[in-house]
Amino acid sequence: MTKYFKLLRVEQWIKNLFVFVPLFFSGNITNTDLLGKSIFAFIIFSLTASAVYIINDYSDIESDQKHPVKRRRPLASGAVSKKTALAIFFGLMVISIILMVCGKFVFERNWLKFAVIIIFYFLMNLAYTYRLKHVAIIDVSIIAMGFVLRVLAGGYATGIYISHWAILLTFVLALVLAIGKRRGELINAQTSGKTRRSLDGYNVQFADIALSISCTLVIVCYLMFTLSPEVQQRFHARVFYTVIFVVFAILRYLQQTLVYNKTESPTKIIYRDKYIQVTLVLWIAAFLLQIYFK
Repeated sequence: MTKYFKLLRVEQWIKNLFVFVPLFFSGNITNTDLLGKSIFAFIIFSLTASAVYIINDYSDIESDQKHPVKRRRPLASGAVSKKTALAIFFGLMVISIILMVCGKFVFERNWLKFAVIIIFYFLMNLAYTYRLKHVAIIDVSIIAMGFVLRVLAGGYATGIYISHWAILLTFVLALVLAIGKRRGELINAQTSGKTRRSLDGYNVQFADIALSISCTLVIVCYLMFTLSPEVQQRFHARVFYTVIFVVFAILRYLQQTLVYNKTESPTKIIYRDKYIQVTLVLWIAAFLLQIYFK
C-alpha cells in the first residue's frame, strides 16, 4: 500500500492546502458551507495533481533511475508496473471528472470558473511534463503558476474575492521554492551528473541571484498585501507586524539553501525544519487571533 501512496505522492498534497487560503484570510474558516466547498475543491485538486504526478513519473522513468533519490520512486524502482500506474491514472481521471460534474451543484455559479482552473492546471502540467520542464525559467514559472491556480481554485470554489497582491505574493513565494529546488539539483549534479535538461540553462550563481531577487519580492509583496486597504480594513494595522515571521522564514530558507544546500525538495523543509515549522505556527496563530479572536 505504501508504494501506491508514494506513486500518488500523497505527501505533496500539502501544496494543495493553498486552496484554503481565501477561506482562511476572509475569516470564514468557521463557515461550514464554505469549508465544505473548500474541502471538496481540495479533494478534486489533489486527485488531479496525483494523476499529473503519475504521468510525470511515467515519462521520467529512465532519467529518474539515474537520480540518487528519484530512483526510489515506485515506477523508477519497478515497485509499481507501468500498466498498473496507467490504470491508476485513468481511474483518478474518471473520479476527478465525476467529482467535477458533481461540483456543478456544489460550486453553483462559480462551477465553470473552477472547472476551467482544474482543466488548465492539468493541461499546463501535461505541457510541462512533455516539453516545458526542459526549458529553463519557464519550468520554474509553471511550478509557481500551479500555486496561483490553487489559490484561484479556492477563491472560485467559495466565491471569495482574492486581492491582486495575494495572487502576486503566492506566485513569487512559489517561485522561491522552485528556484531553491533547482539550485539543490545543481549542487547534486556536481557529483551525480545532471538529471534534468533544463539545468543546462542554470548555474549556481544565476540560481543564487534569482533566489535573492525572488525572496526580496516576497517580502515586498507581503508588505504591500498587509498595507492594502482591504486587508487594513479587515485586520487593522496590527497585521503589519506579521511581516516579522515572513522575514525570519525567508532568512531561514536562504540559510538552508545557501549554507546547508538542503532545499532540493521544498516540502521536506516544511516536514523537517523545526524553525520554519514554529514560524509557520506562530504566523498562523497571529492571523487566527486577529481574524477570529478580536
